[in-house]
Amino acid sequence: MFTGIVEELGEVVAVENLGDSSRFRLRGPVVTEDAKHGDSIAVNGVCLTVVDTADGEFTADVMAETLNRSSLGALAAGSRVNLERPMALGGRLGGHLVQGHVDGTGTIVERTPGEHWEIVKIALPAALARYVVEKGSITVDGVSLTVVDAADDYFTISLIPTTLALTTLGIKKAGDPVNLEVDVLAKYVERLLGQGTSPTSDIKDLEEVKEMDR
Repeated sequence: MFTGIVEELGEVVAVENLGDSSRFRLRGPVVTEDAKHGDSIAVNGVCLTVVDTADGEFTADVMAETLNRSSLGALAAGSRVNLERPMALGGRLGGHLVQGHVDGTGTIVERTPGEHWEIVKIALPAALARYVVEKGSITVDGVSLTVVDAADDYFTISLIPTTLALTTLGIKKAGDPVNLEVDVLAKYVERLLGQGTSPTSDIKDLEEVKEMDR
């Protein structure tokens, strides 16, 4: 589980194409200082498993499913990436609950600079629109952000100087793809409401059956 608070602006060192998967080598001295084989690190919002680490770098295998659902397949040596280690239990939750399971990709439509911030408009896949609400949370390339405006086919976010300086969102331009992860709580609520019963209804029905058997 992550918070969407990027710890480090890392870099792709090498990408090895393995047919139906790829092996990435990434540089990130901060996120690798205590990382070991089997740990998780979010790369542009995608939760990847560490294969090994050495000299401030780590490798991770990226399966076809991840390549198909995210923008990681477009990365090459020299690409900058947002890196974050999993949150520690007992620590502060600076952003919101992020799983690192990308729901889809969006595309930056336009950027509008302000005096001290920048408004970014991102095209939104139709299947994800119902989970995005004004003032709600969304993860863009692993960065926890608040939605400014939400429409059926786009949303906007406001980026402060810190986000512009310390994440890839400061260097991406119109036409670039971004990974999107919507609030998982919204998906759970939708799933539960779609069943047409409350979590306690089955218990109530069972009690009625027991009463009839007496």
